Amino acid sequence: QVQLVESGGGLVQPGGSLTLSCAASGFTFSTYLVGWYRQTPGKQRELVATITSSGSPNYADSVKGRFTISRINAKNTVYLQMNSLQPEDTAVYYCNADSLRTITLSRRVFWGQGTQVTISS
Repeated sequence: QVQLVESGGGLVQPGGSLTLSCAASGFTFSTYLVGWYRQTPGKQRELVATITSSGSPNYADSVKGRFTISRINAKNTVYLQMNSLQPEDTAVYYCNADSLRTITLSRRVFWGQGTQVTISS
């Protein structure tokens, strides 16, 4: 059974920090591109950050310099360290895993159920 389980969300004051975790199981985590997305009511789900199998990160412009994505393949876990949080960062954050397209493997995309992050004073 494929699972992506997010944890670490909560309520933080503006300027604060929070680290999210996503634990994966049921597939070969180490070969997947993994990342974080976020969504608020009335808005589309947007990319926050991705990280390749070998650890190369990519960030949305809105979070560059504030967020850091990392992964530990031996633990089947991806993390999102969030610093200098602002009210506009409030959203449900979702973990994502993407096998990408290959000539021998059909693409597989998996999603977690999300974790709420709220920034408010």
